[in-house]
Amino acid sequence: MKIPQLLCIAGSLLLLGALPSCKKESKIVLQTTKVTTGSITKTVTATGTVESKTQVDVGTQVTGIIDKLYVDYNDVVTQGQLIAEIEKTLLDSELRSADATLESARLSYEYAKKNYERDKNLHDKQLISDYEFDTTKNTYQVAEQTYQKAQADRVKAAKNLNYAEIYSPIDGIVISREVEVGQTVVSSMNVANLYVIADLDNMRVIGDVDEADIGEVKVGQNVKFYVDAYPNDTFSGLVTQVRLNPTTESNVVTYEVVVDTPNPDHKLIPGLTANLTIYTVEETDVTVVPNAALRFTPEEYPNAKNLPTFSAEAAAQPKEAGMGRLWAVDGNQLKPLNVKLGETGASNTQILSGAEVGQVVALSYEAASEVEEETTTERSPFAPGPPGSKKK
Repeated sequence: MKIPQLLCIAGSLLLLGALPSCKKESKIVLQTTKVTTGSITKTVTATGTVESKTQVDVGTQVTGIIDKLYVDYNDVVTQGQLIAEIEKTLLDSELRSADATLESARLSYEYAKKNYERDKNLHDKQLISDYEFDTTKNTYQVAEQTYQKAQADRVKAAKNLNYAEIYSPIDGIVISREVEVGQTVVSSMNVANLYVIADLDNMRVIGDVDEADIGEVKVGQNVKFYVDAYPNDTFSGLVTQVRLNPTTESNVVTYEVVVDTPNPDHKLIPGLTANLTIYTVEETDVTVVPNAALRFTPEEYPNAKNLPTFSAEAAAQPKEAGMGRLWAVDGNQLKPLNVKLGETGASNTQILSGAEVGQVVALSYEAASEVEEETTTERSPFAPGPPGSKKK
């Protein structure tokens, strides 16, 4: 026999020889879940700046030279504590001058009053002319006004002298000192600032919330935030105000949200940048299902086996406003459940009515691979054996 014929016979034997084969096919399975009791959480993120809830610029209403400073940066002060003094020489002399002017005006007033009362009696008896009486009356009235002005000037001078002593208006901590001893402070239209005192026990964060999220933020919502100064600490607070005045920067519109937070350990200080998480929805121990279950729509798979059947008419019915639809797995059937929806979170949705805890509902269709039985036919004696086999 020729060699080409031998090769053809050997090739035919190899083709006829059966090797173990595994045939893989994909099948459709229905993934399910249960209606459970859980929590719904929805958040809005923002950034903001920490500031003191109560912060006062302490200044002076009189012009003078700083004589003494009793507190410095970071000093703790109490309400009514003396914290600075302005040199009092000029203010004290103004008060003494006002006292002298007041006494002179008082004497003139009392003298003019006596003259007026005397001339009034004479005028009533027609013993003096109208002209004389009117002159005495005018002198008396001018003296009275001068006396009242002198009284007011004296009050002002005394008050200015008192303003030379600066007292803390609140309990707090000195976070800024604006002057030095010997510096002249000038009181004009604006009060000359000496200190900035802040109450660090009660802080607040002014957060900037994007316009797309501001509709979900309400007063009373819980807030968690952290600052870069303490990356391992989480601080909490409450939304106390949603300011309606918009801020536009680079075509981005934001609104200010005020978050109050306690600060007993004084870790939070003015100026820190805070990263806020505002909990716009917080529902606990409520009936929930995964959001994917509400998006499930039953489909026909003619070649699939053991899939639950369903009514095409039920699947075609539109949903009512504010309602959702679940598909309950009842044996080998899918039955529609029209449910009333509550709050929606990132992964779950609250079910107010229409479904009970523990019910099994459809979630999604998924393809799963299965391996058919291994088929083996006669092996060619010329074919190599499987790996690991030995010839006998």
